[in-house]
Amino acid sequence: MAQTEASVATGRKAGAGKGGAAKAGAAKAGASRAAAGERGAERNRALQREAEAKRGKGGAARSAGGGAKGAAKSAAKGAAKSGTKGGRAVQPEHARYPANPLPPQHQAKPGSEAALEPRPRYEAPDYRGSGKLEGKVALVTGADSGIGRAVAVLYAREGADVAIAYLSEHEDAEETRAAVEAEGRRALLLPGDVTSSDFCREAVERTVRELGGLDILVNNAAFQQHAERLEDISDEQWDRTFRTNIYGYFYMARAALAHLGEGGVILNTSSVTGLEGSKELLDYASTKGAINAFTQSLAQNLVERGIRVNAVAPGPVWTPLNPADRPAEKVAEFGASVPMKRPAQPEELAPAYVFLAASVDSSYITGNILPVLGGKTVK
Repeated sequence: MAQTEASVATGRKAGAGKGGAAKAGAAKAGASRAAAGERGAERNRALQREAEAKRGKGGAARSAGGGAKGAAKSAAKGAAKSGTKGGRAVQPEHARYPANPLPPQHQAKPGSEAALEPRPRYEAPDYRGSGKLEGKVALVTGADSGIGRAVAVLYAREGADVAIAYLSEHEDAEETRAAVEAEGRRALLLPGDVTSSDFCREAVERTVRELGGLDILVNNAAFQQHAERLEDISDEQWDRTFRTNIYGYFYMARAALAHLGEGGVILNTSSVTGLEGSKELLDYASTKGAINAFTQSLAQNLVERGIRVNAVAPGPVWTPLNPADRPAEKVAEFGASVPMKRPAQPEELAPAYVFLAASVDSSYITGNILPVLGGKTVK
């Protein structure tokens, strides 16, 4: 049933009144979760320090010892380590991210971020919040890990309370909750399957009931499975991919519209495969193309209600999705084919979701597909 503007406001006021006590209780009750999250974060930072130390040693020391010849040799080795085929991985000024070859590894679906090496970077330590989402409530699907986790963290840093919808990866979800609470915001865990219309409706209703409203929906949960030939895709795989990647987005958006008012935002996670296709991800790429059309059509449908709808289309991103889908040896070169010669880290994607959610940044943008691809490949 649709909730009136007055009842939403009343709910928010009540939620705000309870907010102080709730936050104090959450801080106390979540101490162990925060400790677990900090352990994961510290491991992340240690990996970054180790990678930077290795790069520092591998260049200057060797070139100093071997003259011009040693320097050239060292540079070649560095390029081979960080990017392999076709050159060195492109890194930002503020950090050094893992580059190919990555450690070969494979996981059972749906994949666990806690078991992934190196750990995906989601904390964005150089990102400074400025209250762009102050007082907002966001529901993010697939928020236990990967892009969803990084988005949840930056939304919290910008002032939003976050509902974390996920399938069954409870350890990963607890780390996301701890990270959101460490930003001083409330977090709500919503385990369940987005292929179920009933779950999507209940997830939205619980978010409104327990966090006081809903302002932002981020559809991000996904399923993918590589297949070399169309004949290798079973009816069950085709159905599961579509039910997760597009049915789930439709179910969540439909449920959210009972509560989103003027200024509301729906964001969908698309993919480079939805823009360019993928010969080994026929069903996945098809759903991502459908997401693009759904985004642009829904934006037209909702613009007069003051609700904006956009999508982010990532290129290769280091998350559990790919090690849970591909053989270990192929995971080692994941992301090497893009111009930047490395996969993105989730924290590099999350600011795009902040930009599209914050009306102060993107009030005149709706129906757009924002590509974040690591460079455009010229074919």
